[in-house]
Amino acid sequence: MKRILIINGPNLNMLGIREPGIYGTRDYPSLLEFIRKKAATLGLETEFFQSNHEGAIVDRIQQAYGKSDGIIINPAAYTHTSVAILDALKAVGLPTVEVHLSDVDSREEFRRISYVSLYALKTIKGKGFDGYAEALEFLSELP
Repeated sequence: MKRILIINGPNLNMLGIREPGIYGTRDYPSLLEFIRKKAATLGLETEFFQSNHEGAIVDRIQQAYGKSDGIIINPAAYTHTSVAILDALKAVGLPTVEVHLSDVDSREEFRRISYVSLYALKTIKGKGFDGYAEALEFLSELP
């Protein structure tokens, strides 16, 4: 059974409260339950990690080495600023999918820059919770 680490960055723990016009009204526990159910249908094991701290995210990526078969990451604001997260992903060498709930390309110009996309095999934007389902399906199909 493939083990997929799902990492969510800053402010995702505030789903349902934070800018519902952009991120919707469903909360973070609802996201985790949605992902668990989808993963179960694909025969995937999931582990979740959320942090508002860049170094904690880097540490968790490094801990995935030799323990996870893939990573789904929504780096949130760190998407646009963190070379450290990019370097950690490159260091562990795991298949990675970048997910964003909103369509970052239709928002502020600075959000169009993604360091993570320089490594990720795929980037999914603007599909809400369904973006995580698409990421799970993509990783499940890899050899």
